[in-house]
Amino acid sequence: MVYAIVRAGGRQEKVSVGDLVTLDRVDAEAGSTIELPAVMLVDGEKVTTSADELSGVKVTAEVQENLRGKKIVIHKFKNKTGYHKRQGHRSELTRVKVTSIA
Repeated sequence: MVYAIVRAGGRQEKVSVGDLVTLDRVDAEAGSTIELPAVMLVDGEKVTTSADELSGVKVTAEVQENLRGKKIVIHKFKNKTGYHKRQGHRSELTRVKVTSIA
């Protein structure tokens, strides 16, 4: 079993070949290929974490689609003062499919 931990959008994701991963928005069109920086690589019993060895590791992924996340509603309320504030947002996301770890 080969998998890698990659840095993507301020978070770290565990990926292996063929996985569909949803990341924060990446500036790429659907169908294009991106490269994700590896933080750790596990190849069977061998675990690689040194930066020198990881500089040669390439994790490539194909962009499937750009989408938006679920709507999040924030409502602040203070009792007996008449104060309430509503706010919301939808995150900009990108879904990618990991094609190779080399």
